[in-house]
Parts: sequence; C-alpha cells; structure tokens
Amino acid sequence: MNIQEILASTEAFFEKKGLSTSRLDAEVLLAAYLGCDRLSLYTKIENCIPDKKVKEFHAWIARRAQGEPVAYIVGVKEFWSLDFYVDNKVLIPRPDTEVVVEEVLRISGEFMAEDIKLLDIGTGTGAISVAIACERDNVSVVAVDNSLEALSIARENAGRHGVAGSFFFICGNLLEPISGKFDIIVSNPPYISEREFEKLPVEVRDFEPQDALIAGPEGTEFHRSLIAGAKDILTLGGWLVMEMGAEQGDAIENMLRETGVYDRVHCRRDYSDIERVVMARRRLW
Repeated sequence: MNIQEILASTEAFFEKKGLSTSRLDAEVLLAAYLGCDRLSLYTKIENCIPDKKVKEFHAWIARRAQGEPVAYIVGVKEFWSLDFYVDNKVLIPRPDTEVVVEEVLRISGEFMAEDIKLLDIGTGTGAISVAIACERDNVSVVAVDNSLEALSIARENAGRHGVAGSFFFICGNLLEPISGKFDIIVSNPPYISEREFEKLPVEVRDFEPQDALIAGPEGTEFHRSLIAGAKDILTLGGWLVMEMGAEQGDAIENMLRETGVYDRVHCRRDYSDIERVVMARRRLW
C-alpha cells in the first residue's frame, strides 16, 4: 500500500468508529509512525510502505479506534509550540491551558527581582512551567506532583527543552511538602466534579489519569485548598494563578475574596470564550 491508500483506509475506518477528527488522526498517527511530519506525507504520497510496516501500523489504528488518545499512542503532544513527552500517567496538555502561561508571563513583568520564584502545583508533564521557563530565564521553578511517574516525565520534558537547571522537583500533595516563599504559584488542578466525570468523552474518561481530573462533588475542592494554603507562602504582592472549569469563576472568586488577603481578583477567558483562568494577588499589607 502507498501512503495515500493508507491514509484513505485509516480515515474511512475511523469515520465508521465515530471519530470526529478521522483525517487528522490518520495523518498524525501515520506521520509519527514513519518518523516524518504531516506535510511530508503529501510530498511522498505515492511512496509504498512495506506490508510488515503496514501491519505494525494497524496496531496503532486499533488503539485509536478503541478511544485511546492520539497523544498517548505517538508519545508526544505539542504545547506552546514545544513538543512534550506524554504517556497515560499524565494529563495531556490542552491548547486552552496556554492562556495560563500567557497570564503568568504577563504577571512576571511586574517583578523587579533578578530571580522570580515560581511554584507549579500538580505539574504533570511540566508543560506550564517548562513553557514559562523557556520564555523567562530569570524564573526558578519548584514543580510538585503527587505522582513519581509524573515527576519523571516533567523532568524529562524540562531536560528536552534545556531548562532543567531552573527546576527542582518534589513529590507530595499540593502545598504539604512546601516551605519558603514564592512570587508566583501556578496550578492546573483537578476541576471536574464527580458528576461531570461520567459525562466526559471516552478518550478522556477511560484513558487519562482520574486523579488529575476529578476534584470531588463540587469540582472546586482543590482550588479551595490552594487558596487557603497559598496565602502563607506567597510573597506580598505575589500571585496565585489557577486553571478552572467552565462556570466555576464566580465560586472561586468568592473563595479568594472571603479570605481577605487577596486583591486584584479576576478571571481570564480562553480563545473559545470560556472562563479558564482565575488569579489573585497577595495583598501588600
């Protein structure tokens, strides 16, 4: 079979399985399997692939047809124009999370210190803090996760992008293992309620790590814990920046205001016009 035939048959098979991105999935999988980019598939569209390789590729097709995310199959996901290693021990980085990076980069401009201390809670792949460190060479990062497997992946991604020297990795739950003060605390915590979890797409619900998704009955339980703990380790004028789910903004903003120690409380929408980031500054007094 040549590349054109493989793409066509894979796309048709995925369509029968009800995959909404059948052509894209076929292209990404085949390009990764052949070790090239998607454009190269079309410059070599008539090239024939040995039968043995076609049969091996069918195993990837079968995995995708069962709902497994493409990123887990190919082992990589792009975020902030950087390639991050992923497997099923970590949540797959989403484009919507890039607005978290944008906000932290904007906030970092307020600090005059030569070294900005950043705490990344629930780092997962390390995507958020690695992207920030790639943009700001004056940021030092403490990355925390309760999964040793996730920390290993985050460490690998920091090394892949040449910023490992800016990182210190700690295994622990939320803020429990942390001491010292930080200028910025950033987190993409679990924010799916137990009720919402059952309604998630199969490729998320059945394949991505549940402890990185489910927060509890309300979906804002982790935010509440972070808000309570962050006030004691943020520098005066330091920022807490958290990703959140749709329609959680009002509840989390109220949590922040109720403490009496945060100001400049506000939300930021993503590029799909969904409230995605909530942030607040530790009061200066």
